[in-house]
Amino acid sequence: MDFVELLKALILGFVEGMTEFAPVSSTGHLIIVDDMWLKITDFLGDRSAFTFKIVIQLGSILAVVIVFWKRLFSLVGLYKIDGQKMNKRFNLAHVIVGMLPAVIVGFIFKDFIDLELSGIKTVIYALVAGAILMIVADKFGPKNPSVKTLDQITYKQAFTVGLVQCLSLWPGFSRSGATISGGVLFGMNHKTAADFTFIMAVPIMIGASLVSVLKNWDELSMDDLSFYIVGFVSAFIFALISIRFFLALISKVKLVPFAIYRLILAAVLAIIVFL
Repeated sequence: MDFVELLKALILGFVEGMTEFAPVSSTGHLIIVDDMWLKITDFLGDRSAFTFKIVIQLGSILAVVIVFWKRLFSLVGLYKIDGQKMNKRFNLAHVIVGMLPAVIVGFIFKDFIDLELSGIKTVIYALVAGAILMIVADKFGPKNPSVKTLDQITYKQAFTVGLVQCLSLWPGFSRSGATISGGVLFGMNHKTAADFTFIMAVPIMIGASLVSVLKNWDELSMDDLSFYIVGFVSAFIFALISIRFFLALISKVKLVPFAIYRLILAAVLAIIVFL
């Protein structure tokens, strides 16, 4: 790998880390930046380039693990949070219930999503659709949400948010945009919906990354290892920064400003692609 190629890995790691947990779609941004400018498929090949974009998400997930380590460890009994009653706390079952719908739908339609929904045109449509959902959530969600902490989330709410999360399988829609919007619409405040989104992302993204690596193992090469490492480390560092920034921001500005950004980005892309 030469310097320019490693610089591309750094840039894509930056894009992944800064957008993974904001409701703007990291996958959509990766597709836009790579397909329109960096074009890493030219030297990695289609499958390896696709796997790279999945694997660098592990860098972002490592950042989540560091930020939410107490909550994550408590889910598997490795840490006890003071003041929690065993029968009235956020637990592993909430995460499983929340992630199950997207896991099932993603498993059934994975090939269709990878082959048919990964182009810039479909990302443009997803950016607009996700923006509309976010505006609807801010406008029609409860003015005084009843769920203000993770420990107040019910299994029904976790499952409902999981159903909404299925929309994020459409590249460009945004996992956090879908789940935070779903959480807000069904009674959570923005901060709690974001916390639930980040924690639920850990097993989903680890699973997706491992499946992709195993499926495309024969396409991977040790010659590309440095490219993967640079992208992973870059995504980790910038995700660590963006998570803390976003958690401080979401309660103040809510979802509409991110929706406006998505609409502007979609309009710019539409002009480039369709005109």
